[in-house]
Amino acid sequence: MPDNYDGIKHLSRPQYDDFPPMSMSDRAAQFSPFAALVGYDAAVDETARLTDSRAELTEDEIEALNAGLNRLLDMLGEQPEVRVTYFIPDERKSGGRYADKVGTVRIYDSYFNELVFTDDVRIAVADMYAVEILEKN
Repeated sequence: MPDNYDGIKHLSRPQYDDFPPMSMSDRAAQFSPFAALVGYDAAVDETARLTDSRAELTEDEIEALNAGLNRLLDMLGEQPEVRVTYFIPDERKSGGRYADKVGTVRIYDSYFNELVFTDDVRIAVADMYAVEILEKN
C-alpha cells in the first residue's frame, strides 16, 4: 500500500526571515485546555458545600447552658478548663457549622458578652450551644 506522503517526507520545515520559529513552550500553549467558564468549577464546589443550620435551643437546653455559664463564672478565679460547643456562621452562605473549643477561660467580657480563653479565642455567649466544665485529674 503506497504512502500518500512520500512526496513531501524528505522536505524540511519552511523557514521565513520575518517569522522566527516558535519556541516549544509557545507551541505547547496553543494546545492547552481552554476554560470557557472561568470560575465555574469553584462556583459548583461552593454550591455543593454543605452547611448546618443553627439549632434553636429548647427551654431545658437554655437552662442547662445558663447553669453551666453561672457555674463557670463562679469558678473563674480558678481558671477552669471547659469544653464549649458553639456555632460558627459561614461567611459565604447561610448556615454554618458547630465546633468544640477545649481550653482555659481567662475572663468573661461583659461588654461584648464573650468568654475569652487564655489563647485569646473569643466565643460569644449568643453562639454557644453547651458549656461543660472539665474536671481536673
